[in-house]
Amino acid sequence: MVLRTVKYGETSLIVTLYTELFGIQSYMVQGVRTTTRKGPGKANLFQPSAQLDLVVYHNELRHLQRIKEFKWAVLYQSIFFDVLKNSVALFMVELLQKCLKQPEPNPELYYFIEDAFLHLDASNGQVLANFSLFFILHLAGFFGFRIQDDYDEENQWLDLKEGQFVPEHPEHPYVLEGNYSFLTSQLLRVQQPEELIQLPLNQDTRRTLLQAYLSFYALHVPDFGEMKTLAVLQTVLG
Repeated sequence: MVLRTVKYGETSLIVTLYTELFGIQSYMVQGVRTTTRKGPGKANLFQPSAQLDLVVYHNELRHLQRIKEFKWAVLYQSIFFDVLKNSVALFMVELLQKCLKQPEPNPELYYFIEDAFLHLDASNGQVLANFSLFFILHLAGFFGFRIQDDYDEENQWLDLKEGQFVPEHPEHPYVLEGNYSFLTSQLLRVQQPEELIQLPLNQDTRRTLLQAYLSFYALHVPDFGEMKTLAVLQTVLG
């Protein structure tokens, strides 16, 4: 999974990838920005969120690895061309960049990410509109701070610092209540993205929830900072 691409020299790229076997790694990819008689270079394969099949040289002592062979693992039908889907994809990629700090592999996380982008590519309507909420809530579990879904009549306040529903308003401001708390509980129970069609949220509700979930991440991920893709995502989803 491509997370970030930086131009290097006149023809090469340095690419940050999340891989199944080695976790997050950086690779030098040479000569992919050149155009020859055979056609244009292959830099377009390294767009953020692209899923690739790779043959790599891996040396644990090196910070920058090298790629021997690469090709599409998945050819998306619409993520790279649909403005809405691409905005959601770039938001998801930035979120991953902020959370993935160490290079160790995590196959379950890798497969979750892989599957999420395939579902995004096939999504539309309410599923697409709510997709970022689904992803941000369920991703947290892989980093050890998933919100515990113990919402009920007695526990109606969501304490974002503690990551759980509580029986009374916390003394701090990091809290969701009322319908926002209830909807979070419903989102946590979604197992497959297609189920998001059952949650017809409006623009204001999605914005409030997304901002609250980002605050939740900021409380649990060191140096989380601001999400640069948030403004674009909110604009295109309307």
